[in-house]
Amino acid sequence: MTTLRKLFTNYWSPYVAIGIAGVLSALYFGITNTVWAVTGEFTRFGGHILQLFGVDISDWAYFDLIQMKGSTFDRTDGWIVWGMFIGALIMILFSNNFKIRMPKQKRRLVQGLIGGIIAGVGARLALGCNLAAFFTGVPQFSFHAWIFMAATAIGTYVGVKIVSTRWWKGKPILQKGNAAPAVRKSRKVQPYIGGLVAVVYAGLIVYFFLNGKTMLGVAAIFGAAFGILIERGQICFTSAFRDLWISGRATMTKAIILGMAISSVLTLIVILVNDVDPITKIAAPSTFIGGLLFGIGIVLAGGCETGMMYRLMEGQVIFLPVFIGNIIGATFLAYAWDHLGVFDLLVKSGAKINLISVMGPAWALIVTLVLLAVGYIVASYWQKNYRFGVGFKKGGANK
Repeated sequence: MTTLRKLFTNYWSPYVAIGIAGVLSALYFGITNTVWAVTGEFTRFGGHILQLFGVDISDWAYFDLIQMKGSTFDRTDGWIVWGMFIGALIMILFSNNFKIRMPKQKRRLVQGLIGGIIAGVGARLALGCNLAAFFTGVPQFSFHAWIFMAATAIGTYVGVKIVSTRWWKGKPILQKGNAAPAVRKSRKVQPYIGGLVAVVYAGLIVYFFLNGKTMLGVAAIFGAAFGILIERGQICFTSAFRDLWISGRATMTKAIILGMAISSVLTLIVILVNDVDPITKIAAPSTFIGGLLFGIGIVLAGGCETGMMYRLMEGQVIFLPVFIGNIIGATFLAYAWDHLGVFDLLVKSGAKINLISVMGPAWALIVTLVLLAVGYIVASYWQKNYRFGVGFKKGGANK
């Protein structure tokens, strides 16, 4: 019983959480031939909102590209997103951790919106966010993911420099006493609500399977599983980069690299056994610019898409404008794609490049694992030798 209680009340090691996510990501691809992703659905949300207001989006090329079929509740991508929200919420309630939290500085709401917009534009310009163009993009052996990853690293570094300025921070707000609640008795009902939500959601999944909507049921299961993992592991790609630049901490960075390595091996097995094509996105100037904007945006917002989702479910109000900003930014990019010439200027010159096609399955995996290993070694060295406010000390000392 104690072990079960710890499972719901203690956060999990990010290595465990994201390692499991890597396994499930490959398995999900094997079942559905699609990848774990969220911002494509955020863009469709924006399209549906425009339709509600009478806007005709039938001639928007971007919506043709990402396919606006049915409603969000009729798509597997939709249930991946809703499942992530619900899975994260269930675990937050089980751990008695939901609480409405307002930012001390109201300016953070506007900053979150701005960061969300920039991140939304960047993600959709690159045809994926920290998932489809990063965590699930690398295991698909799509070259665009490596461009996006490098650009995101640069973008987060720029973002850290911006948020470190006085004009961005604003005047500090001093608080008297301890702002944290001393007693949590009023929230003891939360685990029961979490249990109720879990039962209702399980009923919905059963409904999908009984009514022949198998893929929706599968997506709902995997979405909830991903939501549980990102919340319990506190998985945030923003912190994976930001912590390196600020404090040298590389735990999340190394965990994500390990998760991608596991997923790469399993995804290749799925590709070879099922004889399916990997999902490859265009590598173009848009990929680098999109990654750069995404990196800046997630730091300004205070979290990436995965981090935003579970923090919003925790009751952190600041991530509501971040979520709205993501939708606004993604929808704007969908308009700019053809109406403002973004495709012709930044995307058209690119090409879909997959490492499997270029060098064969074996070498594609070897090169991917070697590059990930190099990244892991660099992150470990960085953590060992980097000091906050000092940088790299000669000779480096152990942390």
